[in-house]
Amino acid sequence: MLKGLPTLADVNLLVGYSHKDDAAVYRLPSGELLVQTVDFFTPVVDDPYDYGAIAAANSLSDVYAMNGRPLLALNICCFPRKHSTDIWREVLRGGSEKAIEAGIPIVGGHTVDDPEPKYGLVVTGLVEAGRFWWNRGAQVGDALILTKPIGTGLLTTALKNEAIRTEDVRDAIEAMKTLNRAAAQVLSEFEVHACTDITGNGLIGHAAEMAEASAVGMEFRLSSVPLFSKAAELAETGKFPGGTFANRNYFGRLVDVDDGLSESLVWLLFDAQTSGGLLASLPARQADRAVERLRAAGVSSATVVGRTTDSGRIRITR
Repeated sequence: MLKGLPTLADVNLLVGYSHKDDAAVYRLPSGELLVQTVDFFTPVVDDPYDYGAIAAANSLSDVYAMNGRPLLALNICCFPRKHSTDIWREVLRGGSEKAIEAGIPIVGGHTVDDPEPKYGLVVTGLVEAGRFWWNRGAQVGDALILTKPIGTGLLTTALKNEAIRTEDVRDAIEAMKTLNRAAAQVLSEFEVHACTDITGNGLIGHAAEMAEASAVGMEFRLSSVPLFSKAAELAETGKFPGGTFANRNYFGRLVDVDDGLSESLVWLLFDAQTSGGLLASLPARQADRAVERLRAAGVSSATVVGRTTDSGRIRITR
């Protein structure tokens, strides 16, 4: 849809949407670099407060994925009038408290009557010149670190279909509510060549975008990828959300899967995520220390999940 649309060239726009980056970076007249992003979606959990907190954390994640510091936010609210305003107040409370945790105010927003609820934030931040991350720049031989488990698309779909209880996915809900701030702060101490956060395109989709932008290949060890507690069990049912099937249909052409791997677990690598972790590409010699520092900072699932290669393709190994 974006192909061929008119756009205005601007020498101060350092990062736009040409390489599918997480946020825009714009140089202000003062020389400071502005980071701008927007994200919103329909409910992924039943509890209104958790939904608001997850949506806010997801929106803030794009700024952290650029190594930015959030400054302020605006609400985007599409709420059906037919339901009690108490519900939407809880959604807004979840978003507000997550913004407070991030150290920023929500300064306003816009609300429309919509039969299907949607909520999220526009987030504005700053990043130091020469210090911002984007999804290009990964180098052959880098290690790939993932900071949160995967499987939220599968789990939240099962929750909507009442195949599992909220208690069964509490670990995933808490992870989706967790800011990527600590992960970004620790990774900023290392030589990060490229970074993105894992959301709707799944681990493989976002990795493929990073690989294409960086002109490298990637190799993922299936056994090293962290999963939420119920994810492997539910994956065997094959009841993934539509976004996961779309991801494999689109990105699967770029992926080679070694023989003998669990097909259900391979599908999880395409699973459409909400408020997922950061995927960072950095020198292999720094990887173990980075994981150690991440875990010490409370990012307990941080793991080296693979490496970059010169193949130009994505490979999934044992």
